[in-house]
Amino acid sequence: MQVARTPRLILRQLAPEDASFILVLLNSQGFIDNIGDKGVRTLSDAKAYITNGPMNSYAEQGFGLYAVVLAENGFQIGICGLIKRPTLEHVDLGYAFLPQYWGKGYAFEAAQAALALGKQLGIEPIVAIVSSHNEASKALLNKLGLKFETQLQLTPEEAPVELFC
Repeated sequence: MQVARTPRLILRQLAPEDASFILVLLNSQGFIDNIGDKGVRTLSDAKAYITNGPMNSYAEQGFGLYAVVLAENGFQIGICGLIKRPTLEHVDLGYAFLPQYWGKGYAFEAAQAALALGKQLGIEPIVAIVSSHNEASKALLNKLGLKFETQLQLTPEEAPVELFC
């Protein structure tokens, strides 16, 4: 189901049929370096990730992470959307793209659409968390109007992240 459209992109709900794409994305070096290793190694793991993550969030929260596809051909290039984490007070913006689509403005375009969707749903404020070393994402968050607020540790076993509001 389509939830947003931009001139170049469509954001739609993820489904189990997207497992092969999710398997590739979650195991890309950029995802592992900037977001973390989710332990998704098989198509079955990827289907479980989609079902227990985004699809569960759609049902419980009314929003979640969405597939980002090129409007011209429907090719999947990333994920973007809103996440309600138990370790954060506010809903946060999340995104990840295949490395070959970095630096082309797709993340900015998709993130703007996700923020607009959140606003339509009455979700405010929307925050973002980012790894300290991820300068590209920090620049993107600044471009979206979010500013660094503080560093925090979501769980004892995870590295600290930077919170943007």
